[in-house]
Amino acid sequence: MKHLLSLESTTGEEIEALLESAEELKHKRWAKDLSDNDLEDQCWALMFSKSSTRTRVSFEVGIRELGGSVMFLSSNQSQLGRGEPIEDTARVMGRMVHGAVIRTFAQSDVEQFAELSGIPTINALTDDEHPCQILADLLTMRERLGGWEGRKVVFFGDGDCNVAKSWMWAAVRLGFELVITAPEAFMPSEDYKKSLGGDGLVQFVADAKAAAKDADVLYTDVWVSMGKEEESADRLDVFKPYQINDEIVQCAKSNALVMHCLPAYREKEITEKVLEANADTIFQQAENRLHAQKAVLKAVVAG
Repeated sequence: MKHLLSLESTTGEEIEALLESAEELKHKRWAKDLSDNDLEDQCWALMFSKSSTRTRVSFEVGIRELGGSVMFLSSNQSQLGRGEPIEDTARVMGRMVHGAVIRTFAQSDVEQFAELSGIPTINALTDDEHPCQILADLLTMRERLGGWEGRKVVFFGDGDCNVAKSWMWAAVRLGFELVITAPEAFMPSEDYKKSLGGDGLVQFVADAKAAAKDADVLYTDVWVSMGKEEESADRLDVFKPYQINDEIVQCAKSNALVMHCLPAYREKEITEKVLEANADTIFQQAENRLHAQKAVLKAVVAG
């Protein structure tokens, strides 16, 4: 694996291998064993055009724990912020650093960077996908539920957002049931649905309560993603029926996980009460970003 650009471009076998590595790295860290030095003598660049807490912290810590050094470049700290094309930036960075973690808007920017830089490249979030988040979520499912086989995951909110799309590809690649519940105007296009394949693993249901029935995992994300702020008022109104609250939780299995990729806006996509009742799971997800991303770093360095 030279890059992690999306879950769409990743096989089920690669995903499972990453999760096995993440589990091992997590156990080692708990045992204070930081002997993995796969990034020794390497310098990695974090190139972020979007703000971040968990992604930046987990990658910076992970790179250092694997023996590497790291530099952070926001868009206003590089010529990208002044209009330099990604092709030129990629050619420069490829001659100076050993790998790049990119958090930006266009998926094509990450893909072009990987192609032209010649160095391992990791998608830390684009408008199309958020693969690192879903790897952490799958690790949490494995720890809490023993895995995903035979499980039903329900995503509430914007069914056409990057997190939802990465969940779709995870379901297709690993073979579990995923239900996207969202207003019809916030579902993926018919062409995108067809691209997932015809095995029926991913379903699209407008009725949130019906979607939640017998769910093993109830999952939500912010209703107003970065770059969509001008739509805030309309989105908050249309997504109200898709809030994870006590009523929705009661529709799911009694031991269902409630998950949120954070940051959370209490009393919008999830109630304060439900979030706090499930804080152990939600912050376990956040911690697992570190372990999953260390596994990705090791994999792309190994090639």
